Amino acid sequence: MKFNFRFVGVMLVATMLLALLGGVAMANEKVGVLDPQKVLYMHPKFNQTQNQIKTMMDKKQAEMKAAIDKEKDNNKKAQIFEAKRREAAAEEKKLMDPIFKDIDTAIRTVCKNKGITLVVAKDSVFYGGIDITDDVLQEVKKQAAK
Repeated sequence: MKFNFRFVGVMLVATMLLALLGGVAMANEKVGVLDPQKVLYMHPKFNQTQNQIKTMMDKKQAEMKAAIDKEKDNNKKAQIFEAKRREAAAEEKKLMDPIFKDIDTAIRTVCKNKGITLVVAKDSVFYGGIDITDDVLQEVKKQAAK
């Protein structure tokens, strides 16, 4: 088998061009950083939703305990536990989804207004980026007021 220097040369040039173009593309990126926990915890409906979740979880736990106490078979007890756990998780998701949707919409609105093309969690960034946490909070509160 013969070594093809021309092929290797073309591949090297192509690789360098791709790296150069990738660097140019990254230079045009405007990176936003966000504290997602702060935005979530300060959402106007967060505390109310957490109270609803707690009430629902207490109810599911009581239902589960009552059903398990009536049952003698350990396999059926495990099935009851798993079924109630899945029901609770589905209801929690249903209650939290509107909050997550509000936050997602606010992030997209702020990014569009500021020309930001990439958002990362603030705790993942050592240096740089534009902190949009407060802007997103203002947008979430503005949307909640409507």
